[in-house]
Amino acid sequence: MYDIVFIGYKEEQKEQNWQNLLKRFPTAKRVDGVKGLHQAHIKGATMCWTKMFWIVDADAIILDNFDFSYTCKPYDEDIVHVWRCKNPINDLTYGYGGVKLFPRRLTLQLDVNRPDMTTSISPRFRSMAQVSNITAFNTDPYNTWKSAFRECTKLASKVIDRQENKETDERLDIWCTVDKGKFGEYAIAGAKAGREYGVKHRGDTAKLHMINNFEWLKEQFDATV
Repeated sequence: MYDIVFIGYKEEQKEQNWQNLLKRFPTAKRVDGVKGLHQAHIKGATMCWTKMFWIVDADAIILDNFDFSYTCKPYDEDIVHVWRCKNPINDLTYGYGGVKLFPRRLTLQLDVNRPDMTTSISPRFRSMAQVSNITAFNTDPYNTWKSAFRECTKLASKVIDRQENKETDERLDIWCTVDKGKFGEYAIAGAKAGREYGVKHRGDTAKLHMINNFEWLKEQFDATV
């Protein structure tokens, strides 16, 4: 089995999710409190010995039927793999928040200035059909707003490599209108603010990279909500 890395920062339920992961996979490793999303993943790569390594976000509730048993053929060891994930607020099910499998060597060489980390590690990307988890980001107003803002900035700015515009626009509309879960109003507020920010700064790498600065995101939340 490839190494598993659990990455957390200030998520409300990270301790519970970490303990649940450890019960099933006691050799999992943990990165916590590293500033910068890119830097946290690079740190995770330094802790691993396998050529590929799993990434589990701290707000991920892993489904019982997902067992991290997938392995790559040698000629696929430069592919970023992303599993599908269910959004508890709007029922969207796609790669956002899903479990990921990264090439260790390419992650160590990651360009920390790219706004979207996952799709910039490698020119090869594979979307996996299985649903790996629920992304329980809606634990409090700020984390809910932050998650929606970040994702919708990326969707609206078209910064995600290889995205299909029609599919992206449909997802963006759902993020901005559907509220079925706890703190849903903050998800919609963050989504709308992220869409506005993404459209306004489309093509401006420096501005778009700010979505990976969690202190800046907290300032935006405090100023707008």
